[in-house]
Amino acid sequence: MSRIGIRPIDLPAGVEVKVDDKNVVTVKGPKGELQEKISKLIKIEQKDGVLNIKRDTDEKEDRSQHGLARSLISNMVEGVTKGFEKKLELQGVGYKAEKKGSKLVLNIGYSHPVELEDPKEITTEVPEATKITVKGVSKQAVGNYAADIRAWRKPEPYKGKGIRYEGEYVRRKEGKAGVKASE
Repeated sequence: MSRIGIRPIDLPAGVEVKVDDKNVVTVKGPKGELQEKISKLIKIEQKDGVLNIKRDTDEKEDRSQHGLARSLISNMVEGVTKGFEKKLELQGVGYKAEKKGSKLVLNIGYSHPVELEDPKEITTEVPEATKITVKGVSKQAVGNYAADIRAWRKPEPYKGKGIRYEGEYVRRKEGKAGVKASE
């Protein structure tokens, strides 16, 4: 059995889960609504505020879909109740971020500022000039947008400049070895 797939999902108060005949799972909660299509090989049972994910057979594809379906639904439940966030840090001389309406403006060493429009259902905050917080209901959307922001200036290994996730370790390389003058 799948170690992840057999674990039940507790539904907090105020969370509604509906599964239609095409196996589209809709989760509604205080922070919003999410939908995800789950494989037909997976059955979802709801009893007394607990979701159980079941599969019919023990074939390889069924086993692989079992844990995936449970993780997706669990993340949807967590997203509509608590939400997700990713924190980014800017490191480098003159690197800064600011918020202008629904746009995130980054000064990251280019000749022009980079302006990024926040996708729907995603919000960005700039608590400090060198810190960015990406928040949203969908774990996938939050992670994807944070990766898009980071991709504008990935951390480089020599000086460590760039945009990195909070707490990310950047392996540093030694610079050019000093050249000795011939004696």
